[in-house]
Amino acid sequence: MIRHPLILLVRVYQWTIAPVLPPRCRFEPSCSQYMIEALRTHGSIRGTWVGVKRVMRCNPLFDGGVDPVPDKQPHP
Repeated sequence: MIRHPLILLVRVYQWTIAPVLPPRCRFEPSCSQYMIEALRTHGSIRGTWVGVKRVMRCNPLFDGGVDPVPDKQPHP
């Protein structure tokens, strides 16, 4: 069960739009899966920011490769 509305939006993209597009993500995990993991790890606001920064790096100027979601840092 999906408890987070933003995760649901990404899942809808994965189920409906992504299958008709050619694969083009330069990273592992894919950008959409990265966004889901970022939302689960960091929550709505920070997770969205972390995910958007990743999508912005998914272009020919960056090499790509394995790029895990950073761990949640404790507040000082």
